[in-house]
Amino acid sequence: MSWKIYIKGFKSFLALEKSLSENSIEAYMHDVEKLFQFLEFKQYTIAPQDLKLENLREFLQWVNELGMSARTQARVISGIKGFYKYLLLENVIHNDPTALLESPKLGRKLPDTLSLEDINNIIVAIDLSTKEGQRNKAMLETLYSCGLRVSELVNLKISELYFSDGFVKVTGKGDKERLVPIGREAIKQITIYKNQVRIHVPVKKEFEDVLFLNRRGAKLTRVMIFTIIKNLATAIGLKKHISPHTFRHSFATHLIEGGADLRAVQEMLGHESITTTEIYTHLDREYLRSAILQFHPRS
Repeated sequence: MSWKIYIKGFKSFLALEKSLSENSIEAYMHDVEKLFQFLEFKQYTIAPQDLKLENLREFLQWVNELGMSARTQARVISGIKGFYKYLLLENVIHNDPTALLESPKLGRKLPDTLSLEDINNIIVAIDLSTKEGQRNKAMLETLYSCGLRVSELVNLKISELYFSDGFVKVTGKGDKERLVPIGREAIKQITIYKNQVRIHVPVKKEFEDVLFLNRRGAKLTRVMIFTIIKNLATAIGLKKHISPHTFRHSFATHLIEGGADLRAVQEMLGHESITTTEIYTHLDREYLRSAILQFHPRS
């Protein structure tokens, strides 16, 4: 029998025998489906009764790299354990592979993940009365909206903004290009910056197509982005150790915890591992955009 049939049976079990609420059942379904998505992504043809502890540990490493918080990982493990208890009751399996699977310690949050409130406070703290204020606001909205690496942000080009379609083209590691959905707020702030601020900057030769410029009309450095973010964190009294990469992790965490498909998040992040798995490297662009619009807090 396939995973989908067992998952359907598990859903009926939770509703009829456990009498759980609709929300609780949906949470269990999301947990088990995340494991199923991982196996599909890795192209592992493993039936539920053949799953091993090492497969589960690889799954946890995968979601951790995507930015899933320790608390969410613990909840997912709980859901998967519940699924395997059901399979034991149904005599589908005789040995539970989740028995030795340990949950992460809940007392330790990921040091580089911001809450939505943190992100809002950082963006609100930007001084828009300065020439650089609108640029900085547009940059941070873009970092969080698209989950970009800092190198991808400083190299973003005006010619690669496809706002009418809701995408930007990003050049990632190894000069690999990908299309990333961009939210409405980021589009709005970039448009304001480009039309009201950037046009007054004397652009240096070779940087005409670069979106975000310093006051001398050249491309911003990675160090400058770090400095801007650290100064804003200090201004609001944020005690967390953050960097531009924090916004990328927060982007992934908030999407995953909101229920977004793991494959879509990994595609949008442009993780190296996705380039080795051809089956999912060309997910439908409208599907990726719908994932952003549905699950991103600022979309």
